[in-house]
This record gives sequence, structure tokens and C-alpha cells, in this order.
Amino acid sequence: MSSSGASLSVLKALAQAFNDHDLDRIMSFFADDAVLEMPRGPDPWGRRYVGLAAIREGLRARFTGLPDVHYGNDSHYVDGDMGISQWTVTGTTPAGERVEARGCDFYSFRDGKVTKKDSFWKIVEK
Repeated sequence: MSSSGASLSVLKALAQAFNDHDLDRIMSFFADDAVLEMPRGPDPWGRRYVGLAAIREGLRARFTGLPDVHYGNDSHYVDGDMGISQWTVTGTTPAGERVEARGCDFYSFRDGKVTKKDSFWKIVEK
């Protein structure tokens, strides 16, 4: 583990917390001033959430929009204060639409906490 807190074990634990839909555990990984950038939104960077309260609401919306969301086929990498997680996201919207796409998260760490999570998904054309 680097002094920044980025490690394979942290990335794997964070992925498990997402798969368990455990918001409290997920939030325990984030710094108070963290930033979350979701893959969809009104801006080129998607939708941005700043601070713990905003991030919690953004993630709550993710779980509402894909109640059975799961990140599988995952692999994780660390370089200095950056961690990268690749995965296949699957889930079903409340309207019954099935989602499956490859994606990745770029994490920045400081003092053992996530300061930024920047999320990307492939665009699946139907």
C-alpha cells in the first residue's frame, strides 16, 4: 500500500461495498471533500457531486435507478495515489430495462481516503 492509501485490498473492499449496496460502508472510504463524477449528466464530465452528503445522494440515486446493480468481472490496479477498477456493470431499471456495460473507475486517494471517483461506462447501442 502506498502512503496515499491506494491499495488493491481497498479497491476490492470498495467494490464489495458497492455490490452489497451498503451506503454507509461505501461512504466510509471517502474523504469529507471528495468528488464523485458519474458517467451520465449534463456536463462533459457527467454529473458531479462534491462532499459526502452530495455523494451519498448521488449513489442513492444509482441504487434507485438500478436496484440490482452489480459490478462483476472486476480487476484492480494501483499506481501511487491512483487506483483503477475495471468491471462489467449489470442491473435492471425499475422499468425492466436490462443494463450490461463495461466500465471503469479512476480513484484518487489522500491519507487513506478517496478524494475523487471518476466513473466511465461504455455506451451500448441498441
